[in-house]
Amino acid sequence: MNNKSTIITAVICTLIILGVILNLERISNLISNFLETEPKVEIQSKNVYALNGSYDYVQVVNNFSPHSVQDLKNIIYTTIDSGWKKFTFYCPEEYETCVKDVTDLTNDQEVLTHINNFVSPFNSFSNVKTTISEDGEINLEIQYLYTEEEISKINAKVDQIIKENITNDMSDYDKIKTIHDYLINNSKYDVERNDGKGSVYNSYKAYGPLFQGYATCNGYTDAMAIFLKKFGIKNYKIATTPENENSTGHIWNAVYVNDKWLHLDVTWDDPVAESGKDYLLHKYFLVTNEELKKADEGKVVVTEHNFLKNIYSEFNY
Repeated sequence: MNNKSTIITAVICTLIILGVILNLERISNLISNFLETEPKVEIQSKNVYALNGSYDYVQVVNNFSPHSVQDLKNIIYTTIDSGWKKFTFYCPEEYETCVKDVTDLTNDQEVLTHINNFVSPFNSFSNVKTTISEDGEINLEIQYLYTEEEISKINAKVDQIIKENITNDMSDYDKIKTIHDYLINNSKYDVERNDGKGSVYNSYKAYGPLFQGYATCNGYTDAMAIFLKKFGIKNYKIATTPENENSTGHIWNAVYVNDKWLHLDVTWDDPVAESGKDYLLHKYFLVTNEELKKADEGKVVVTEHNFLKNIYSEFNY
């Protein structure tokens, strides 16, 4: 080989080595992606109603590779809380019971309902559809309870009520009490829906008490939760589970004020009287566990507040 050929070869080798050095990170990533056995999860942007709250029962996560039932609960919760309509994640090979655990969880309406209580009403679901492939790909499809039109109207109504009834010098206690009284004074309990006779009102959502004057416990609780969020007050919904097919569950607000979790039940502060008389009570307004228990005692013993403390463990005091 002559000197000219040797020089050209050396230059080419030098350029190749230089190219590899300059693109080392890119080449490394390509090799890493090629060798990676677990597919990559695509993370979407969260909507404006995501609360990003973490509690004892469920936590918002950034790691979507599950290794336990709790990890699966957290992934489902994060998906719903984020307002994602569709989300895909994967069961790792080492989590041998993952597919079975996902199936059991997403078929358990009681567990899904409790998870749903920790998200904003505007991100709460009406249905969770799960598709599971044999290779462990999990597809969640969420149908949300509120339409965009309803959310827009409710937000406008809530802002109007706040403007007309709330002042900046009010304490959190006074703000909550004002809205508590407003909801009771401007709506009634939807007895027909509760009795299973059907109802023309959307009383099971915040739309009912805010626009139609009728609410069930779900409607009251959602409406209060929306106001609490506007006030920047941490809250979630707390619920009992029906004991049998013939009984109904109940739902109310858990509110964090003055460094403590307290109960707020608008429904039971707006009792249904046989005489048709309207009542406005404060027996269930920002009460402790002990005060809640005392309020349930009397001529009629209320059993609807027997909640599960392993789920709503912020009330373990």
